[in-house]
Amino acid sequence: MSVDTVSLTGWGRTAPTTAVRFRPRGHEEAAAVVRGRGPRGVIARGLGRSPGDAAQNAGGSVLDLSGLARIGGVDAAAGVVRCDAGVSLERLLGVLLPLGWLPPVLPGTGRVTVGGAIASDLPGPDHRRAGSFARQVSALELLTADGEVRTVLPGTALFDATTGGLGLTGVVLGATLRLRRVGTGLMSVSAERAADLDDLLARFTAGGDRLPYASAWVDLTARGRATGRGILTRGEHATPDMRPAHAGRTRLSLRSGAAPGRSLLPGLPPLPGGLLGPAAAALCNEVRYRGSPRARTGELRPVSAFFHSSDALPDVRPLYGRGGLVRYRFTVGYGQEETLHRVVRRIAARRSPAVRAVLQRFGAADPGLLSFAAPGWSLELDLPAALPGLGRFLDGVDEEVAAAGGRVCLAQDSRMRPETVAAMYPRLAEFRELRACLDPAGAFRSDLSRRLGL
Repeated sequence: MSVDTVSLTGWGRTAPTTAVRFRPRGHEEAAAVVRGRGPRGVIARGLGRSPGDAAQNAGGSVLDLSGLARIGGVDAAAGVVRCDAGVSLERLLGVLLPLGWLPPVLPGTGRVTVGGAIASDLPGPDHRRAGSFARQVSALELLTADGEVRTVLPGTALFDATTGGLGLTGVVLGATLRLRRVGTGLMSVSAERAADLDDLLARFTAGGDRLPYASAWVDLTARGRATGRGILTRGEHATPDMRPAHAGRTRLSLRSGAAPGRSLLPGLPPLPGGLLGPAAAALCNEVRYRGSPRARTGELRPVSAFFHSSDALPDVRPLYGRGGLVRYRFTVGYGQEETLHRVVRRIAARRSPAVRAVLQRFGAADPGLLSFAAPGWSLELDLPAALPGLGRFLDGVDEEVAAAGGRVCLAQDSRMRPETVAAMYPRLAEFRELRACLDPAGAFRSDLSRRLGL
């Protein structure tokens, strides 16, 4: 096991803190770290893709699980696979797809680990059908504060506290996942432009769930009659008869994109003020919107290009400046569309340089005590952390979302206040009570847990 002292941030590169990082090679070494933890506790970490501080632990220990990355054989009869927590969804997809299987839920990036997907209970673009990631977990192995490894099953209080529990009930070491059978490695994709937010919401609902995967890019720089305009993308798994004749035997192959982690500006460090100002963002969004066809159906794309298109793009973080980026994701229920409208109008009126903004629909709430997804609309956007007045502005949006019965995503948060969390997550007291019984000495801690009082 390797050990070093490092400064860590989330993917958003905000608020770095220093911790002792352990890289175990097996379960026993991971258990030894938990048993020998110091007074500042320990938190698990995967590939560091959480935008905020959920996998940081200032002055304490961080358990890097990226080395625990074994994938077991697929049980074709049961449609399941057992894998270690450090396996990335990108690698899992690459192994399973040639066998005719898909991981249960695929969020917007494949560069997260199975353990991270469970601890964050990540939703995908088919949440209305499949729920979030943990709903497709049939068992997980959890290293608890006493150093023991437990098998935890769905329907138990510990399972519900762990899924979406941000690593605060223990360390997920492995899981058994239910899989989805597919006949090709292609998606049949439809896209259409919407003139404003009302039009975009109407197009979302008009399609029903005929195409199970749906998400939309929203232009948050557009104002006036075009406020909230966007591009809705929907998809379904292509059947063998849809496959082009030249595809041959490659129908279940995984085609990779660009090299991971390549900078958008090679050799250039993050700039002090960033390049992503309001005018540049508005121009980028205008080009993207106008460059998209008004409507297109039946386009065939590789699975990876559909689910993880951003993974093939250069690293855009240098554009946000040395302060990093804040990812803000919230959800409000059906019937609260006016709140969504007000938030979009506020962002547009402020001329916030938002280039990345994703709108999704959620289905039934997931059972996790702190799971984010609930029936309604979810909007996710990235903003430069150094934007003047951003903290006060988002505090105001928090209040509006909470007043509408909505919530902000904890797994992606880097700046929320503890009193706001209590208003948004009605089962927080239940989570705290179970955690106090399971881990009375506070073995599992993170910068996020201290900041929010979890």
